[in-house]
Amino acid sequence: MLDGLSGPVSPEQMDHLKIVLKSVNQLHAMIRDLLEATRADSGKLRVEPRCIDIGELMRQAVAMMKPTAAEKRVSIDVSVDPAIPLVFADPDRTLEVFINLIDNAIKFTPAAGTIQVKASLVETDPSSVYLSVNDTGRGIPQGSVPQIFERLYQDPDAIDGNRSGLGLGLFIAKEIVVLQGGRIWVASETGSGSTFSFTLPLYSLTKLLFPIITYQGRLRTEMVLLRVELTPRNQSLRGSWRETCQQSLEILRRCIFVDKDLVLPPTGNSGLAQTFFVLASTDMARVTALMDRIREQVGNLPQLKASGTMRVMAESIPPAPAMDARTLEQQVWGVADYVTEVIQQGLWTKPNEKEMTINAS
Repeated sequence: MLDGLSGPVSPEQMDHLKIVLKSVNQLHAMIRDLLEATRADSGKLRVEPRCIDIGELMRQAVAMMKPTAAEKRVSIDVSVDPAIPLVFADPDRTLEVFINLIDNAIKFTPAAGTIQVKASLVETDPSSVYLSVNDTGRGIPQGSVPQIFERLYQDPDAIDGNRSGLGLGLFIAKEIVVLQGGRIWVASETGSGSTFSFTLPLYSLTKLLFPIITYQGRLRTEMVLLRVELTPRNQSLRGSWRETCQQSLEILRRCIFVDKDLVLPPTGNSGLAQTFFVLASTDMARVTALMDRIREQVGNLPQLKASGTMRVMAESIPPAPAMDARTLEQQVWGVADYVTEVIQQGLWTKPNEKEMTINAS
């Protein structure tokens, strides 16, 4: 009705419809939070970690919240340390945490205020990425800080006519972070703003790669990185499509030689398109057999043929120098760094790349 699909709407009717829509959205958010809190209490809150680019996810969260911030004339900036490698976390759940923290920051930051969303590395904790949302708002009374993440807690002094909710957002955010092996905390003073911080585990390929890409105390001379992309034809197939992707992954794991190849943990941020990476101990001439096997076994999955397409690409990994002075572990680190860079930057347009597209129909 707001879009005028049912005919012209007067200005007064438009105002009333906007109030109705706002109320419906608030009720939807409350019901969603209640369901999430119930899952957390019963141990049924699930996370599905994968290798993600945390900077991309942060920019997505900020882009989603900028219209809300613009209404209050609040600016949001993003700062990401370029040295941060891939993070091992659930992209949808982590996006939920960012949205919650940014939304709270907007609510409690006055006009002309600023919000800073930041990701950084800390020398004393090399296994984690440190993420924070800082605002220039009213801050949190010291007496409320210890309770801020408790279920259903709301500080009476922090609630005004522009804010509504059940006090579950921060409780859910804490549960999501803890389930992913991180921790969350807040630093705040009344009148000086707040900084909500949390950690997530970094993803390291080295331990996974070592037994696969080494043989008889040496680095294998030939290695290929395969990329398998699954794309749905219909964006409304969210539930069934995820099940299709999971079944495809299980079949993909049966296509490889377990002592020479490795299916990496799923990669990618929020969205329906799914990407799987396979590191194969072979060369570009012989990798075609593996690509054919993937085409036959994964591409012929009935659910995939009915609802999406698959694209398979392969890229050779540069071999180590003939006279390499590095230790074997350092050589494996080098391969892991190269693979991580390829995944992050999407370098799939090189001359030595093979591509195979399978249009399931």
